[in-house]
Amino acid sequence: MPLLTVRNDITTMEVDAIVNAANKSLLGGGGVDGAIHKAAGKGLLEECKTLGGCNTGEAKITKGYNLPCKYVIHTVGPIYKDGKQGEREMLESCYKESLLLAKEKGLGSIAFPLISAGAYGYPTEEALRVANDTIIKYLENNDDMTVYIVIFDKKAHTISKELFDEISEYIDDNYTREYEESAVERRRRRIRSEERSMCYNAPSCAEPVMLEENLDDMLENLDESFSEMLLRKIDEKGMTDIECYKRANIDRKLFSKIKSNKLYHPTKRTAIAFAIALCLSLEETRELLLKAGFALSKSNKFDVIIEYFIVRGNYNVFEINEALFAFDQALLGA
Repeated sequence: MPLLTVRNDITTMEVDAIVNAANKSLLGGGGVDGAIHKAAGKGLLEECKTLGGCNTGEAKITKGYNLPCKYVIHTVGPIYKDGKQGEREMLESCYKESLLLAKEKGLGSIAFPLISAGAYGYPTEEALRVANDTIIKYLENNDDMTVYIVIFDKKAHTISKELFDEISEYIDDNYTREYEESAVERRRRRIRSEERSMCYNAPSCAEPVMLEENLDDMLENLDESFSEMLLRKIDEKGMTDIECYKRANIDRKLFSKIKSNKLYHPTKRTAIAFAIALCLSLEETRELLLKAGFALSKSNKFDVIIEYFIVRGNYNVFEINEALFAFDQALLGA
């Protein structure tokens, strides 16, 4: 099911279909439209000539030709005037109709540009919100498709200046200072390690305790695993499995692997995504991460941003991903 924002050239995306922000003629133009036609080759234009154009808010599909994708879905976004001329409804329709075409073809992955946010003048932040809201609503009932929003230029997408500044201030307060402290602590640990090494080599030191005889007992009495804790937390929160993995922006197949294997070892991003889905407190998040062998670190910008949202009680994984994207961090989910 996941929805992910990536910085890339949409013409290079190896997905089942890419979406072209086309004009009504479908015969090519500037921006994304021109780039897709150029990369696909003359075959795309020849097929588009047979389609009879396309109305605003509608979508039509062609082959991918020289592109790495199988299909190109062409949709015509609205020209933004003042936001009171039905622009949002027409933009929502672009995403809905494109997704329905992809579903009809049985496609498993689709990549969208930010429709209407370029020459058509739709405010970038609002265009992104419409894209996220519409795609998320669709994925609630369709968990067999991975959807990408492809941003070519970072300047074309960012969170609000107020939120960006607030997170930046939080990072400054919690990341830099702690990083400096951790450097001091690392020096202390190195000194302690050297002292212990000297002690072990000294004749007067006691021999290290041998644990081999108890290893079997220790392995038979392992603590609750990540998978076991995750499933327990889902029950405690009164959630269904589907609600949980969708709120975590996790693929159903990955969740099945975790559920069926109590010793499954997730990535840190996957573990955090589930903590967000379950609305865990900071302490509970640390506990769940520990089960997977991870921790939240003040010397890691990604971790500090996650902490920022948890402390403020914002558990919307897609809003968190927008912030992570703005700060050039990896996104949550699969």
